[in-house]
Amino acid sequence: MKTKLFFFILLVSAAGGRLGAQSAGRECFDGHWKFHLGDPPLAEQPGFPDQKWRDLDLPHDWSIEGDMKPDHPAGVLGASLPGGIGWYRKSFTVDRCAGKHRYITFDGVYMNSTAYVNGHRLGYRPSGYTTFHYDLTPFLKDGRNVIAVRVDNSLQPNSRWYSGSGIYRHVWLTTTSSVHMDPWGPYVTTPRVSAASALVRIETALVNQSRKKANLRLEAVILDPAGNEVAAGKRSAQMAANGQVTVTLQLTVARPNLWDLDQPNLYRLVSRVFQGRELMDSHTTAFGIRTISFRPDSGFFLNNHWLKIKGVCQHHDLGCLGAAVHQRALARQLEILKGMGCNALRTSHNPPAPELLDLCDRMGLLVMVEAFDVWRLAKTKYDYHLYFDEWHERDLADMVLRDRNHPSVILWSIGNEIPEKNHIRYGGAAIAAELDAIIKRYDTTRYTTSAFAGVWRADSTLMTDKVDVIGINYTIERYPEEKAKHPHGLFIASETTSSLSSRGVYHFPADSAVFRTPDLQCSSFDHCATCYDRPWTYATQTTWRAVKETPYVAGLFVWTGFDYLGEPAYPVFPCNSSAFGAVDLCGFPKDVYYFYKSQWTDEPVLHLLPHWNWKKGDSIDVVAYTNCDEVRLFLNDRLVGAQAFANTAMTYKTLQWDSVVSLGQGPKLSLNWKVLFEPGALVAEGWKDGRRIARDVVRTAGSARRIALWADRPVIEADGKDLAFITVEIKDAQGTRVPTADPLLFFSLTGEGRIAGVANGNPISLEPAQGRQRRAFNGLCQVVLQSTGRAGEIVLTASSQGLPDETLRIRSE
Repeated sequence: MKTKLFFFILLVSAAGGRLGAQSAGRECFDGHWKFHLGDPPLAEQPGFPDQKWRDLDLPHDWSIEGDMKPDHPAGVLGASLPGGIGWYRKSFTVDRCAGKHRYITFDGVYMNSTAYVNGHRLGYRPSGYTTFHYDLTPFLKDGRNVIAVRVDNSLQPNSRWYSGSGIYRHVWLTTTSSVHMDPWGPYVTTPRVSAASALVRIETALVNQSRKKANLRLEAVILDPAGNEVAAGKRSAQMAANGQVTVTLQLTVARPNLWDLDQPNLYRLVSRVFQGRELMDSHTTAFGIRTISFRPDSGFFLNNHWLKIKGVCQHHDLGCLGAAVHQRALARQLEILKGMGCNALRTSHNPPAPELLDLCDRMGLLVMVEAFDVWRLAKTKYDYHLYFDEWHERDLADMVLRDRNHPSVILWSIGNEIPEKNHIRYGGAAIAAELDAIIKRYDTTRYTTSAFAGVWRADSTLMTDKVDVIGINYTIERYPEEKAKHPHGLFIASETTSSLSSRGVYHFPADSAVFRTPDLQCSSFDHCATCYDRPWTYATQTTWRAVKETPYVAGLFVWTGFDYLGEPAYPVFPCNSSAFGAVDLCGFPKDVYYFYKSQWTDEPVLHLLPHWNWKKGDSIDVVAYTNCDEVRLFLNDRLVGAQAFANTAMTYKTLQWDSVVSLGQGPKLSLNWKVLFEPGALVAEGWKDGRRIARDVVRTAGSARRIALWADRPVIEADGKDLAFITVEIKDAQGTRVPTADPLLFFSLTGEGRIAGVANGNPISLEPAQGRQRRAFNGLCQVVLQSTGRAGEIVLTASSQGLPDETLRIRSE
């Protein structure tokens, strides 16, 4: 039996375009809100005069709209941006039909949010990262209703990184009958999987909010990735008035299309609840059929195939867009990371936006979802430790209930570098056991972990026994010791490297172990491997080689994939963003991006650094990141030299964690030359098996002569949400990027779009993210455009003193 594809498309449309478990009665509630930065009395009351408040659509982050100032209480950890208290209000109309129920879902509000409808308090949630629901039904009336949300991010500091402020994720309004599925939807697992068939187990919690008992029928249909029906079943249930019941179905899918990194096949479960012939509720749930396992001596297996996890840690901000969720911005980040060879993300250090997991499901990326950065012991004065005792069980349960159907999710992390590990008197082992048990109450199909720093310290051994996979942050030299202590243990390098670089910045000599420099920038050579002027990690190459050559370590999560706002490498103003990323805040790859690409992909890679604008006679360290067997380097057509890699195995005797010198020890995974500078072209040729397979060139650039603009996509959707990322490049007369150019650029826009943000990737720039001007940083700048709700042309013009104007046209459709 086949189901028509258009039926499947209609179901996805009814769910608002999202891939997770979605009710057919769910609608996006982002539009037409009022906002006020401040705390006026009685703002929760429906008659409050909000006519002069700002009109906006969600998601919204008010902090990114502010100026970076040294006196903001969040400090440089919070990117020196403001917090405060803000109010959101929205009027909406409903028809109070008998038997209809409505609830509102907030994907995330930072933080300390209190919600009201028609003046009635719905509830309070302190966590800024938890998704939560409120039942509106008892307080609604026919006609106009008002929902109001107070958001309090005034107690600072409460985070070690930039958090943003406001209703920064999506909001949804769901209408159901009095008999409906639980808002989280069905729970889908695949307990048996083979090439011939997969057993799909479906647990559906049903809720009866009526005063009468109900005789129900649950019908379930599974659609394959092409939209064809491949399995179906039904089950009856009797429910008491105001009762709940969980209905379980088991269906078999023949010859399943497995979810994998290269082929992330997604099935859809369509669940419908009937009372007699009346349809009471329906949900569409995306899921994947796959198996995962960690093994003590050989690491991680996906669908019984060995796989080294090549992951990155990611904070949640989106550069100049702040914390406000934009699906296209998230997708672009993942596209860039996948291009590097990345196959996994760690959501540091909090539950992510649901769109991120939808994208990972769709694009084929593994995910470690992390719950907490703190438990009872504080890291900052006003952080989650104030709320942990009261809220941890509910917040953790909501995280698992929301995300447990995602095939991309393989690990639940109960915490990052939790201070309770440091002494048995803090009770860390008991807390870890409780958190592990909460997770397994709701999901037993994935592994639990915790990211331990100082894993050898007092109570760490007791804590590591409480989770399935031991997460080790840094300290790669201790892998053999930890393996000896836990011979049957499972290991993951949960956070590694922390190498620093500012895009396009080079300090000489390349092997210098100088961490703090007068320009407050970090060199792009692979030696700057710590912050706070003390070494606590290893250089990029050393870390990757240690993990690569240790089979019982399942893989690693590099700190970080992208730079992020806050927690700067040098924790002094005006520094306002990290320099840990392989990619800068704009999404421009740094040099180290190509190191990972050379190690994590099979495509030929050859990347030269640094740029080639120096003084004649300077002795320049030249580095090639490559997976070629041999590289031949030429300067102005003269052979400088040829180099190949030595096959030397990593030995832990070379690793001395507390020694600055150790940053450069161990066999290198790059090729290096000393070259006397002369203007011209530096050319590298990569050879493998006797053939030239790759080439890279860096040229001496002249002075800036023109502006170049190009868009990541020429056409975007006219939905008021889609984004175009515009690269602004400063070039000389011959078209070579000027690698040190920093002119001030001005932007104007006409047509069906708006400027959503401007950026340049400079970690010490104090220029506003929401303005219409920006200085280039080392030859590059970025403008982010957002569509309106109307189709048409969008025209961007860039200008700068002494340079001709440049115009770019894209379309929204």
